[in-house]
Amino acid sequence: MTTLRAERGRWTPQDRASSVWHYVDFEVPRGCAGLRIDLAFDHSAGVLDLGLIDPAGWRGWSGGAREQVLIGPSSATPGYVNRGLPAGQWQVVVGLHRLASAGVDYELAVAAEAVEVAPPVPVAVPERRPRRVLPSADGLSWLAGDLHAHTAHSDGTLSIDELAALAAANGLDFLAVTDHNTVSHHEFLAAAGARYGLALLPGQEVTTADGHANAFGDIGWIDFREPADGWVAEAARRGGLLSINHPSRGDCAWRQALSTMPPLAEVWHSSWLDRRDGGPLAWWLAAGYPTPVGGSDWHRPGNNAAPGTPTTWVACGDSDVLGGLAAGRTAISAGYDAPLLLRVGDELVAIDADGAMLVCPHGRRTPVRGARASFVEHDGPHLIELDDRTVLAIAA
Repeated sequence: MTTLRAERGRWTPQDRASSVWHYVDFEVPRGCAGLRIDLAFDHSAGVLDLGLIDPAGWRGWSGGAREQVLIGPSSATPGYVNRGLPAGQWQVVVGLHRLASAGVDYELAVAAEAVEVAPPVPVAVPERRPRRVLPSADGLSWLAGDLHAHTAHSDGTLSIDELAALAAANGLDFLAVTDHNTVSHHEFLAAAGARYGLALLPGQEVTTADGHANAFGDIGWIDFREPADGWVAEAARRGGLLSINHPSRGDCAWRQALSTMPPLAEVWHSSWLDRRDGGPLAWWLAAGYPTPVGGSDWHRPGNNAAPGTPTTWVACGDSDVLGGLAAGRTAISAGYDAPLLLRVGDELVAIDADGAMLVCPHGRRTPVRGARASFVEHDGPHLIELDDRTVLAIAA
């Protein structure tokens, strides 16, 4: 083992005021057999994020989920793109996410050491639940999915295969894998999706202390250090779609200035536990009704809503989920088998919502009668609510 860089010190709020992100240079020699990067700090005094840049550009991001990163000749810690060990100048990226007023003591060590990272173990293909039969029109089909989920490539605990198996067992047709500030997972998605019988959409959660956004599509890495208007423009330029995530959720609420609203908004996030709370809907209205989507924000068993809670439904032609999202053909339900409101041609169709109310954008309320009720001349986004204003379903 050869030490390439070692330092210790204290990051202070004054350091964060100068820049949230700090860079520590080190040189990788030719023929290096591997790298080990260790960042140790006092967790009771704050949160430090960890990332890496190599001579080719952005290599990956752990955020606050890891204190060690391994880069081998043909493998890498999840969250880091596997592209070998190019010689030249590298940088450790340290994000000063949260700091106590007295600062956070840290130690950083970078060593040249022969390492390899073992691949994850495949899991069995599960039995799918019966598919829900839904009305559709214009040659489109409603597909069920979840547009927000994490794996071990950021701060989730499951491998891509484990997550895909879980989503398939829950009846989903698609799942966006949106690990934080990295695209290291993208190269594995198509094969894993084929193994488990669903589409795994390439995504990334562009993550900062002032708000999160999901970028959908195989569009390369979006630089989270740039202003949010740049995320919107760059995603669109590369043919992707951007969604503002959980805009009214606690310390993850959206606080970024925007001159252009992105096309999608995660109106229904799994943290919306009391759906009588009109906060997410108020934000949606104020934002001008961008196309609504939902996300479980899955991270780990036991602590999170299951993938598909809520379920985002997209009316697709030829299974083109991103095309359906771009066209604004979405609906959201609390789960796969929950009451649902769909736009089918010129009609709105409420399914399994007998006794609830159809709520128009201007506030008109119409009773829903029967297991399947159709409504005409109802343009724009609509809700299905109970009498106490609990939201059951949303239609774009």
